[in-house]
Amino acid sequence: MPEPKGRSLPLSGPRRFILDMMHYASKVPSVPVGRTMNLGPLAEARRSHPLRPSWAVLFLKGFGIVCEAHPPLRHALLSVPNLRLYEHPFSIASLAMEREHDGEPVIVVGLFRAPERQSIAELQKSLDEYRTWPIEKVGFFRQMLRISGYPAPIRRFLWWSTLHVSGPKRAKRLGTFGLSSYGSLGAESYHPISPLTTTLTYGPIDPDGRVTVKLIYDHRILDGAQIARRLGDLEAALLGPVRDELLADQAPRREAA
Repeated sequence: MPEPKGRSLPLSGPRRFILDMMHYASKVPSVPVGRTMNLGPLAEARRSHPLRPSWAVLFLKGFGIVCEAHPPLRHALLSVPNLRLYEHPFSIASLAMEREHDGEPVIVVGLFRAPERQSIAELQKSLDEYRTWPIEKVGFFRQMLRISGYPAPIRRFLWWSTLHVSGPKRAKRLGTFGLSSYGSLGAESYHPISPLTTTLTYGPIDPDGRVTVKLIYDHRILDGAQIARRLGDLEAALLGPVRDELLADQAPRREAA
């Protein structure tokens, strides 16, 4: 009896997007640094907040605050016409999330401009839109599908030019830092790779708010001691201004009651 054979499947546009991104991410000498945080007071403020905002939103806001105070986190390494560092005037967060497209689960990216300058409610509204709007109606998703339809040499050239030529275009198209987490699925990523200078990730968050947070950084641009200190700053931002905003949002409700 003949041995059963498998079948060849075409690559979808979103899968080609991931292939191209990983091609350039693999060229970045990235290093992870982790810190165990006790975010109990933040978890309590989140539970009692009327929106119960996503943890991703809180981390976006917190790390945006840290990046605003520490410009090296907004640096990118460019190579054309000469090797240099570019500093963007504000952060643009790149959040990876899972969606469905043509019956296939795919990873897409949502961009959040200057998260440190937006309210938690505004960030949550943008996240809800990214998660629920048809992919074709979201500008970044639509561009991703369009570029992923090009032949491989053209796609790779577009990626290369975006990463190496213009700092403003790089930030606008890809962001200045990334956030990716499987914490809500009960898992954590040990060393996610990305073409960006820094990528933030965190694992499952205990009911008491204990969580391991990692910051993966491009060692050509930053050093480990800097990153270790910035993780401490992130914890302080989450327990300070981010928690304070959650509590302030609840004050009118308490007064009305």
